[in-house]
Amino acid sequence: MTDYKFEKLLSILKEMKSAVIAFSGGVDSTLLLNAAKESGIDCLAVTAFSETMPGSELRFAEYMAGIIGARHIIIRTCELNNPLFIQNDRDRCFYCKDELFGKLSEIASNKGFRFILDGSNADDLSDWRPGRKAALKHGVRSPLLEAELSKSEIREISKKIGLLTWSKPASPCLSSRFPYGVKITGEALKKIELSEEFIKKTGFTDVRVRYNHDTARIELMANEIEKMLNKEIRNAVVKELKKLGFKYITVDIEGLRSGNLNE
Repeated sequence: MTDYKFEKLLSILKEMKSAVIAFSGGVDSTLLLNAAKESGIDCLAVTAFSETMPGSELRFAEYMAGIIGARHIIIRTCELNNPLFIQNDRDRCFYCKDELFGKLSEIASNKGFRFILDGSNADDLSDWRPGRKAALKHGVRSPLLEAELSKSEIREISKKIGLLTWSKPASPCLSSRFPYGVKITGEALKKIELSEEFIKKTGFTDVRVRYNHDTARIELMANEIEKMLNKEIRNAVVKELKKLGFKYITVDIEGLRSGNLNE
């Protein structure tokens, strides 16, 4: 079934002739970019960088675009200049994607590309995704979704064709660490980025540091929670996060749950 869906993806892309691709370097957009190159269409990968994206993710996106051999540019987005984004209501992702797709539309128009593409997949329809409204507003197409590919199928295909991202953990933007209604600031985003980087370097696979003013709620893979209780590791994490400005550091014993703030 995945072979059929991948062929369907290639067929969809070939019909497009040319496209600008929103490229984050994640599992979905990497397979999309690789498929676009394989299909032979004229494509340009565009990565948007701002305070909401960890620097490590930007570097990885550059690396993957180089491996695939795609034309790649980086643009700056300024979500923190938008009061509607900063206030962080349930449509936060719409404001972010609206700016991104608006800029991609300009690039496509100026450079003569026929389509704008993103990496949305079939699973994205089951969660709250305000960014889809922005995609529809700007006429963005989602070939992975059109080919009915789920996240697990995207990983399976990525592994089969040798993409490094097949096992890459999801890496949603840092603003997703804020409960709705808690104001997003550049200072808080940097605290989250540095906190997560430190915990990962301590030896954890996937980490979210959920922000709530002076409290950091750490989410880890369920099978790694016990590791955090090691006295040496725990003390090091507490010391570092307090140095970054958190007063209270907690660990969510339910484990990491992508999109849990939508609960």
